[in-house]
Amino acid sequence: MTQPFRLRRTVLRTALLCALAPLCGPALASETPDAAELLASTDAIRFPQESFQVDIDIESRQADSDTPDHHRYRVLSKGREDTVVLTMEPSSERGQILLMKHRDLWIFMPAVSQPVRLSLAQRLTGQVANGDLARANFTGDYRASYLREELVDNKPAHVLELTAVDDGVTYARVEYWIDKATTRPLKAAFYAVSGRLLKTCEYTDYKEMAGAVRPTRLIMTDALKAGSISVMSYSAMNPRALPDKLFTKEYLKKLN
Repeated sequence: MTQPFRLRRTVLRTALLCALAPLCGPALASETPDAAELLASTDAIRFPQESFQVDIDIESRQADSDTPDHHRYRVLSKGREDTVVLTMEPSSERGQILLMKHRDLWIFMPAVSQPVRLSLAQRLTGQVANGDLARANFTGDYRASYLREELVDNKPAHVLELTAVDDGVTYARVEYWIDKATTRPLKAAFYAVSGRLLKTCEYTDYKEMAGAVRPTRLIMTDALKAGSISVMSYSAMNPRALPDKLFTKEYLKKLN
């Protein structure tokens, strides 16, 4: 084969690739989405990324009881790492305070002189764990990978798998469904280290709060005990300047 012929063949191949490039564009655009970016986007939708305050009402119903249990909390959060949770109701628990510093959690009680260390995975009330209220930083607590795309209530949704970065987070693994059009969270399934499904969560009632449209109602359903459910309702979410001293054990001891 002569050198000129080889050159002509190379030129023709290059021209063909250039002609096909526009047709390849859509295929390239349909590559697997970046799971970490999707997760960060949903975190920003669920809560403000700066300092804020929000009231959370939790109504829990157990399968073996007709009487609902009601709790109200006021959550003060600064960034993604520092949170204080004040118990407002019932009156018998008023004065109890949770302090979250990174992934370290303590409870302050009026009748106890020293704060008590708690686990994020420990149940707070109903189907709600301490970490569900005190720490909602999925981006910092889990490694995200893309599983698939599927329909949720006839909406195309991304499905992520979230794997705990260490054993100090609330759940060992989470499956997370995110609306493809809006990146709003739709639902989640929470798993134990053993792989057992613990509970599911639906993110509903999107409303304008603190400068963005956010889910204001979370429905948590026990996967182990049929009929046991907790509903978390968010209200009065507003930006608020919070001093660093608020998120210290020394300061909260004075409050009690």
